[in-house]
Amino acid sequence: MSLPEFLNQLTTNPPLLITVLLVLGVILVNGWTDAPNAIATCVSTRSIKPRSAVIMAAIFNFLGVLVMTMFNKAVAYTIYKMVDFGSNYENALIALCAALFAIVVWATAAWAFGIPTSESHALIAGVTGAAISLQGGKGINGGEWIKVIYGLVLSSVIGFVLGFCVTRLTAFICRPMDRRKTNKVFRYLQILGGAAMAFMHGAQDGQKFMGVFLLGVFLARGQGNVTEFDIPIWLMILCSVVMALGTSIGGYKIIKTVGMGMVKLSPYEGFSADTAATISLFAASALGIPVSTTHTKTTSIMGVGASKRISNVNWGIVKEMVAAWILTFPGCGLLGYIMASIFNKIF
Repeated sequence: MSLPEFLNQLTTNPPLLITVLLVLGVILVNGWTDAPNAIATCVSTRSIKPRSAVIMAAIFNFLGVLVMTMFNKAVAYTIYKMVDFGSNYENALIALCAALFAIVVWATAAWAFGIPTSESHALIAGVTGAAISLQGGKGINGGEWIKVIYGLVLSSVIGFVLGFCVTRLTAFICRPMDRRKTNKVFRYLQILGGAAMAFMHGAQDGQKFMGVFLLGVFLARGQGNVTEFDIPIWLMILCSVVMALGTSIGGYKIIKTVGMGMVKLSPYEGFSADTAATISLFAASALGIPVSTTHTKTTSIMGVGASKRISNVNWGIVKEMVAAWILTFPGCGLLGYIMASIFNKIF
């Protein structure tokens, strides 16, 4: 779909316009809650200024979306196919809009408390709850949905283990070196690490939201049976810009919680956390498994802190985050279910 064609349809198809605005709202909230995780460590160690980090994140989010989508659209396909809204496309579109509304409400509430919830899991839970509501208890494509469960476990466990191991390895390699000199080097490396994390955030979350965006577009056009699609470059740019806008509006609150409150990081530890999270996200993207960038980054930071001693991690903040993660699936899923039921009765 070309951009002029899309803009023309927005002016003649009100349901499409409403759907697009809601999807962009979800992407904006993702910029508040998920995208800041990518740059949290390099900002917290003062390797780069917040505004420069936001610009860097926007650029590399776009590159991540562009490059990974050229080679592998598997994450977008997984999200696109994980639920079945049925053959009544008008009701399906209403249910999808209800799910997007529920996701915005849930994520905004979490952001207000400075808790880095997983926007990916909020997206999955909200859309799933809406599909179940519409289909009377059905509507889940188990083969695609189970990948989400795998991703939940993998992103948490692998992030922690790699964070622990990379930190120990980095410390061992740099042991004979002058700490003042290595700190300066690692500050530059942290900027590269933040760019790599932003790239992988685009590769993961960008594809998820574009999958939902295109699902809404097809439903609004009465084409809910589409199984193959191409992702236009204008959509990649749009997602990246809206994410960057969200990060610039409210991202520092999350940066403070993740990069400063959970573990006090030195430059080499921040670099280790970024490296561990980037490796985890790249492997998941290559395999087409939708994982949480929030879970991956925060657990890698936990692993970095635990590599010195367990008490080095602020477990009070960790408990708050884990509680938010656990509540996201049932909480946002139930909210999506309720909103879909209400929206379908009203509209």
